[in-house]
Amino acid sequence: MPIRLQLKALRAIAPGGLRHPPRPHGRLGITRRSLLACISFAVTGNILRLPNWIAVAQAEERVWRHGLSPFGDLKYPAAFKHFDYINPNAPKGGVAWQGAFGTFDNFNTVIAGLKGSLAAGVDLIYETLLVASLDEISSEYGLLAAAVSYPEDYSSASYRLRPEAQWHDGTPVTPEDVIFSFEAFKKYSPQFSAQYLHVTKAEKTSAREITFIFDRPGNRELPQVVGRLTVLPKHWWEGADKDGRKRDIGATTLEPPLGSGPYRLKDLSAGRKVIYERVKDHWGKDLNCNVGLNNFDELHYEYFRDITAAFEAFKANTVDWRTENSAKNWATAYDFPAVSNKRVVLEEFPIRDVGIMQAFAFNTRREKFRDPRVRLAFNYAFNFEEMNKEIFFSQYQRITSYFEGTDLAASGKELELLETVREAIPAELFTRPYSNPINNSREEVRTNLREAIRLFKEAGYEVRDQRLINTKTNEPYAVEFLAADPGFERIFLFFKPSLERLGINVTVRTVDQAQYENRLRMWDFDIITAAWAESLTPGNEQRGYWGSGAADEPGSLNLIGIKNPAVDNMIERVVDAKNRADLEAAIKALDRILLWNHYVVPQWTYGKVRTARWDRFGHPDLMPTYGRAAFPTVWWWDARKAAEGA
Repeated sequence: MPIRLQLKALRAIAPGGLRHPPRPHGRLGITRRSLLACISFAVTGNILRLPNWIAVAQAEERVWRHGLSPFGDLKYPAAFKHFDYINPNAPKGGVAWQGAFGTFDNFNTVIAGLKGSLAAGVDLIYETLLVASLDEISSEYGLLAAAVSYPEDYSSASYRLRPEAQWHDGTPVTPEDVIFSFEAFKKYSPQFSAQYLHVTKAEKTSAREITFIFDRPGNRELPQVVGRLTVLPKHWWEGADKDGRKRDIGATTLEPPLGSGPYRLKDLSAGRKVIYERVKDHWGKDLNCNVGLNNFDELHYEYFRDITAAFEAFKANTVDWRTENSAKNWATAYDFPAVSNKRVVLEEFPIRDVGIMQAFAFNTRREKFRDPRVRLAFNYAFNFEEMNKEIFFSQYQRITSYFEGTDLAASGKELELLETVREAIPAELFTRPYSNPINNSREEVRTNLREAIRLFKEAGYEVRDQRLINTKTNEPYAVEFLAADPGFERIFLFFKPSLERLGINVTVRTVDQAQYENRLRMWDFDIITAAWAESLTPGNEQRGYWGSGAADEPGSLNLIGIKNPAVDNMIERVVDAKNRADLEAAIKALDRILLWNHYVVPQWTYGKVRTARWDRFGHPDLMPTYGRAAFPTVWWWDARKAAEGA
């Protein structure tokens, strides 16, 4: 399952740590009407034969469900009153100020990652067909949709919209809106086009019902994948703005968009500030999945160009909440008076909902990074142990899996699957588990650098006059580390001397956020720090992360440019897994293949979210198991605390 808006996570990595990405958000049958819609006539006048899987689905008894879970039972019954992790009596009111990094020039979520910089908080405006429960691994319940249905073979999925669902202008949410949204995301979004690869179409099958048709049966995750669709108002996007210009779903916009969600856009200052206000007569405020949530009257996002300015704004009490991604700051910077007198609260929340790969990522579209021995040589040159001690105050541990922090990391049970692609993968992965080089002593550092030189030599390079040279072209080996945050320069500069000892010409370049994003979209980089967050039930999104089909798609999350048949094979096994055991085996096999091709130099991780807040908020006693801090989702304004701390 995907982590929604993953590109935001890639943009927001802070030096010394990952800005943790947001958590991603039955038996059903095909209706008689949708079945008839699948029948068409050829030019000859002959009726086309229905695929066997559709014919079988036609005979099934239709079952509607209030929620979905891919491999287990739902925790909450159809008539549940509210989620366990909320306060049903949470007061409404107050304002929460949060910081955001960089800038923004867009409210159109369809093209996020392809054009412009999406405004923080824009998801508050919109709603999806289903919404995730934050105390279950992968369960989702009806939001815009009252019920969902799919056949035993997972060949389609139908959603029945709630009759009371409406846009902020009072217009009902319709199947036409859902179809329009699906087609827009599939056409314009590289990330969602990969996820919807096997969804052939969406069609209206009754007054309030939409059916998504899949190109083949057996994909257990697709009913939930389409259930996470952000629904947009067709009538608004096909209309004109106040100046009479026709709106374009494929272009950026700063026009306040129409939504159906619990908040609407109140005010903005382009690139600097965005303010959302609670919709007090929101159509869904009393739904069981909304009780106790969306408690603040206003949510403010203040933008900062650098992390130092953002931290100073927090200290000055102009920002209420801060997620701290710098190990150095966490260890040394929170010594100001407001912390001492408890007006500022420091608290860590465990991360249980995602695995993570954060790494120095190579652009393998470039010839100099295509040889895995070259990529491995960079890992031998990276002295994590010294960096962790000198820069990170020994707070981190080294990442050894693309699913770090979950039970999905490679463990050995996946070897049977790997046998099916043995000829296409490195032989070493059959004989020992993956590990990173260790640099705990000067001798280990020297040994690892010698191994790096050996690997470069095997790949066709040699050192001449203290420069690493390609023996075929006589070109010196040079790399550029690219970042959008000046604070990350210290990370690259720490790595630089080790690489220069190998004869590599190293450049560190920092550009503004817009230029950085444009360079990534056009694959114009050598090495970046990238992060991929993985849910506890991975699936179709793996195509967009590592699949060959996404490698050359501008704006996709296959930043590395992986084109590997063995990877593609294992992704399909992940997608087609019939049970949890099959899924885990396929994911662990995929993890091994990715690790042993050395596409990245793994960085570091920390199993908690570090937060700092001015003490004017309340939260439930029982926090969501898989929600981390869940701010501002389950929190509320505490008037008493605010008055005492004034």
